[in-house]
Amino acid sequence: MEKTVVELFAGVGGFRCGFNEVEFDGNNVKEQDNWDFVWANQWEPSTKTQAAFDCYIERFGENSCICKDIGEIDKNMIPGHTLLVGGFPCQDYSVARSLSNEKGIEGKKGVLWWEIAEVLEAKHPPFVLLENVDRLLRSPSTQRGRDFGIMLRSFLDNGYAVEWRVINAAEYGFPQRRRRVFIFAYHESTNYFKKMSKVPAEQLVYKKGIFARNFKIKDIKLDKGRSSISARDYEDIVYISDEFDFHFFNAGCMVNGAVNTYKVESVDCKSKINLGDMLEKGEVDEKYIITEESLKKWKYLKGSKKLERKKPNGETYCYSEGAIAFPDHLDAPARTMLTSEGTTNRSSHIIAVDEENDIYRILTPVETERIQMFPDNWTNIESKAMTERRRYFMMGNALVVGVVERLGKYLEEIVDNED
Repeated sequence: MEKTVVELFAGVGGFRCGFNEVEFDGNNVKEQDNWDFVWANQWEPSTKTQAAFDCYIERFGENSCICKDIGEIDKNMIPGHTLLVGGFPCQDYSVARSLSNEKGIEGKKGVLWWEIAEVLEAKHPPFVLLENVDRLLRSPSTQRGRDFGIMLRSFLDNGYAVEWRVINAAEYGFPQRRRRVFIFAYHESTNYFKKMSKVPAEQLVYKKGIFARNFKIKDIKLDKGRSSISARDYEDIVYISDEFDFHFFNAGCMVNGAVNTYKVESVDCKSKINLGDMLEKGEVDEKYIITEESLKKWKYLKGSKKLERKKPNGETYCYSEGAIAFPDHLDAPARTMLTSEGTTNRSSHIIAVDEENDIYRILTPVETERIQMFPDNWTNIESKAMTERRRYFMMGNALVVGVVERLGKYLEEIVDNED
């Protein structure tokens, strides 16, 4: 079986960088041929410019990616592929029965999960690897677990088994405390399905699944940290959308419609990469230094506070938040980077230049790339769309390359065994 990949919502190429162990010296990209990326799509609907797309094609070639709304693309025209990958937004996946029975079930327009589901239906890729924020497992707040339940039923209806795990990158030796849920699906036509469908769910999650083998967990089973349900007990996706309410823990699997979920804990990692290891050596440009005028605001934003606020109905309530380290600790992995990194806000990282004299700075764009494990200056391209602010935004939106690199190597073994 060929190692071919289709990359949806490609961003600046995090999956490709990890899977093919990409190196960049500032001029040339060196890419291993572990996987053949046969098609990619990146389109940002909220901006006129397409900075991420510009970066992708500058690094991987003019014809490496399509810049078009995925909703307007005929999924049958996407090349056949062995593996579908993508990091997609956590949205409202609710569905409804259409007025015309001919149309069957309708999801909300613009919700990107349905574009993935269309690819599954049209192309039936043997394997799928997706990444999302961990709150996906418990959204929406009014009907816990409904959105992920809809996803699982979509996979089931298209003939897939699924494994998932919330991975905190820092707990496995990577330089950022970034929690993301990774979802691995495999089609019933694969040898891998035939093999893994015989493995008891608990063994799949704790010992033998893709995440258990690559991101070790403690062999601890909590009585109140496990749950199961059958996805087949629900008539269809519409019924799940209306009625489903279920607590998904941070790990689990669905095989032949049987859903089992467990609360798991990572094995303590002996080696770790700290924020201090990611910093550029020597002095940085003065534009990254926090001015004396804005320092007071920074300290306020980072400090604990209790504020009286009003609800839309006029009712008052007390909003409180705890303090964030100021400056950030250099002897620990970085906190989760957000798209607002580098701006004057509570979540941005602050580095002490001379703490005794109250001199601090924000991260440089290169440092944010290192924290996400991209090559230095990966987003430093000759494009008007890619401003320095957009470089920070790209890294706040990206995935930790090292996590998918590890998964990519194991997936090579799985695909090789299909032959």
